[in-house]
Amino acid sequence: MKTRITELFGIKYPIVLSGMSWISVPKMVAAVSNAGGLGILATGPLDAGQTRACVREIKSLTDKPFGANATLLFPGAAENAKVLLDEQVPVINFALGKGDWLVKEAHQYGGKVAATVVNHRHAKRAQDYGTDAVIVTGHEAAAHGGDVTSLVLVPTIASAVSIPVIAAGGFADGRGLAAALALGAEGIAMGTRFMTTKESPLHDNFKRLSIEKDVYDTLYSTRFDGLGCRVLDTEPAQKAIRMGLNIPKLIEAFFNSRDVAKQMHLPFIKLFIGVLMMGWENAKQLAYMANAFKAIRVATEDGDLKQGVLPVGQITGLLKDIPTVADLMERMTREAEEVQRRLSGIMQA
Repeated sequence: MKTRITELFGIKYPIVLSGMSWISVPKMVAAVSNAGGLGILATGPLDAGQTRACVREIKSLTDKPFGANATLLFPGAAENAKVLLDEQVPVINFALGKGDWLVKEAHQYGGKVAATVVNHRHAKRAQDYGTDAVIVTGHEAAAHGGDVTSLVLVPTIASAVSIPVIAAGGFADGRGLAAALALGAEGIAMGTRFMTTKESPLHDNFKRLSIEKDVYDTLYSTRFDGLGCRVLDTEPAQKAIRMGLNIPKLIEAFFNSRDVAKQMHLPFIKLFIGVLMMGWENAKQLAYMANAFKAIRVATEDGDLKQGVLPVGQITGLLKDIPTVADLMERMTREAEEVQRRLSGIMQA
């Protein structure tokens, strides 16, 4: 299968692993890259030293192209991004911030940069400062999808920019891959589908739930992590959204932010003062994220069904098995080719 994305990144299949915190770890990244796709390391929960160690671990596990992300809104993200540049990571994916400096420095060593966007205005701005591709995230996606569904958003942005589009949100099988290509995308990015594979570090409790749940069993709200975020519909998720950022949750955020600072090896006082100086709206956003980080971590790592909250896309209802990454990607490309043949027959009839 050959598209502008396979040529741009030097991969066999136009399929990308979304960078998911505590899921897109080195072994998972390498599994996707070794199977012919593009694995993307999630650096959100990492400090600079951990990011460097993870990049080097990936290099020891695969000689294929791989990527890493930097969510620029997060504390420590700029430092992590500088590590990615220093390590000359082949593909850098950024979100929630302006990445023009990343583009400039990555291009100096031949690296490629993809921006994650949810509207055509941000896509065009990313193209203007030289971004090589955009990952277009529709409303169906896990976590931070946009307000528009992929069926409408992908062709809208594909018509607005000349750089390759990678579609994210609503893709889990070969039918979705074929549909994305028909809409004008050059590839797809998947999180929820890859999350429920044998190589995924997601706890078995939530792999099982992801298969049991239907397409209707997700919640979308700004009251979980402060942004529009889609998560699996469970009692802890309902409670988190119901409470939002009330007084008890603000107190909880204070203690959770201490854990985040410790995990990322940041001085808590420096982090706390820095957050306060950013103004109330930014402080509130980071308080939301401190609570969300803990809920997501205990879901993915511990399988905690009482406190854990897992971001998933609506395609969770399409999941019926837990394949290996390689088997999944081969199956998807085979299904996409079958769709192409069927449509060719219909069009010629």
